[in-house]
Amino acid sequence: MQVRLNSFDNSWYDPGRRFAWRVLWHIINAFIMQNPFNLSSRLKVVALRMFGAKIGKGVVLKPGINVKYPWNLEIGDYTWIGEGAWLDSLAPIVIGNNACISQGAYFCTGNHDWTDPAFGLVIKPIVIKDGVWVGARSMVLPGVTMDSHSILSAGSVMARDSEPYMIYAGNPAVSVKKRTIR
Repeated sequence: MQVRLNSFDNSWYDPGRRFAWRVLWHIINAFIMQNPFNLSSRLKVVALRMFGAKIGKGVVLKPGINVKYPWNLEIGDYTWIGEGAWLDSLAPIVIGNNACISQGAYFCTGNHDWTDPAFGLVIKPIVIKDGVWVGARSMVLPGVTMDSHSILSAGSVMARDSEPYMIYAGNPAVSVKKRTIR
């Protein structure tokens, strides 16, 4: 068998809003969320909520954040999202309380089925529980749950669920030691 991209069909996928709403979001995303000159977390929170995101209190949103579909996003209280983070929310992304998503982190909820000749779309949610730290330039793949207070170190790729209070590093990320909070 060979890959046949001309037979790719993701017509089954429903992004959750009509085309015009998605276009309007992409404009807002470009001018408010991704804009490196917009330093206002409050303005970003208002924009996300207007488009259906559930955002807790005390959330800090740094400049240059990219959110695919805010109606698939939930962020708990006192969570930080760093510069240049990309929340590619084809499926739900749920981030708990007091989590830190560092600069340039990428949350990928969509991928392709490499066993399918048509390279079919596969989407799965991502869950980031309370107290998790996702390091700079790291990647969380579809279907992953990062359990309470676990850490994904900088530049790592999380392809499976984490254990609570464990530190992960590498590509693919593996546990390297227990996290102890004083």
